[in-house]
Amino acid sequence: MTALKLGPTQRFEIDRNRALSTSAVMPAIERYTGVLYDALAVESMDAASRAFLGGVAVVHSALFGLVRADDPLPAYRFSHDSRIPATSLARLWREANAAVLAEQTGLILDLRSESYVHLGPAPEGSYFLRVVTVGEAGTRRALNHFNKHGKGELVRALALGRHDFSTVDELVAWAPGAGIRLEAGAPGELDLVV
Repeated sequence: MTALKLGPTQRFEIDRNRALSTSAVMPAIERYTGVLYDALAVESMDAASRAFLGGVAVVHSALFGLVRADDPLPAYRFSHDSRIPATSLARLWREANAAVLAEQTGLILDLRSESYVHLGPAPEGSYFLRVVTVGEAGTRRALNHFNKHGKGELVRALALGRHDFSTVDELVAWAPGAGIRLEAGAPGELDLVV
């Protein structure tokens, strides 16, 4: 319970983890919950958009590594900051995740939090997405909680249009027509302005 940072009312999570090999599974994109997945609203997508998402989206699991959106996963409790005695998650996953990402062709848009990027960086030529807001003086400020909502809406728009862009320029050119504001950020980064 200490390793997973669980309180007394969350003891059921330990039992769930113990049953990993025999638990019922569901697609990763349906397994995960939270602000990003609420905005993605995969349950309301048409079959073609849902299938498209399953073929192009990858989710980073601290327990299973990089999984496709349609990969079957059991319920579990484990995150980037979970602690296992004598095991470093970064050491365990970093090279394997980086190797899988390096094998991908086309545009890689990295929506992971920096904590998950630490468990396996995307290759050179990919783009890390930051969600920002612009203040009155034009200064940009990164968003924390609301960044997940913006990322979910972006992925939903890409899935509904079944867009798999080859270049970042194609992605940025498409965005305004979808009501999305994407701009160049720091080198290797895109800003999603909300």
